Amino acid sequence: MQTQETLKFRRRREAMVAEQLQARGIHDAAVLAAMGRVPRHFFVSEALMDQAYGDYPLPIGYQQTISQPQIVAEMTQALGASSEDRVLEIGTGSGYQAAVLAEMVFRVYTIERLQPLYMKARRLFDALKYHNIVTRYSDGTTGWKSEAPFDAILVTAGGPLVPDVLLSQLAEGGRLVMPVGSADVQQLVRVTRTPSGFEREVLCSCRFVKLVGEHGWREE
Repeated sequence: MQTQETLKFRRRREAMVAEQLQARGIHDAAVLAAMGRVPRHFFVSEALMDQAYGDYPLPIGYQQTISQPQIVAEMTQALGASSEDRVLEIGTGSGYQAAVLAEMVFRVYTIERLQPLYMKARRLFDALKYHNIVTRYSDGTTGWKSEAPFDAILVTAGGPLVPDVLLSQLAEGGRLVMPVGSADVQQLVRVTRTPSGFEREVLCSCRFVKLVGEHGWREE
């Protein structure tokens, strides 16, 4: 039997899907279903649980954030992933985005450069039984060559450009979604690998934390 607290969060999650996602044009049924299942409140600190389904990002420590639900949905929808896909995520953070993807695809490979976040996310994936998420503590800007090619790559931090090394790890027909621009404001872009090269689309304006690493911004 569900506890009153669990019911409270479920109702907030349902409201998030209806009022923040569907009402703003998120139409992919798989994305809506995934975000309706993932318990977002477990991916923030206990002190912020009551704000977990709000229409804004939240701090997760180490100058990082869990993204606003709408942008998570927009990025996931733009990825166009299917149930048989193998997806690489750059920037595990809280683990929420990886969990959403894990509800939709065959396997998620996710890389985090900050060890405390990496360890916390791994424990949470295990506790929630996301056995199709493979984690790695490393510089995500170099990708995961030994597991490439990927059907899709999602970068959850903003970089000055799309790293060529990530594009090289896309399968033909694969899609990469990433915020690209300055340290303060970026454009969300989607790059698709075709038989003749790469096609690039600009989806919307956005603002993310810096993508730090060998092929991103330098660490301050």
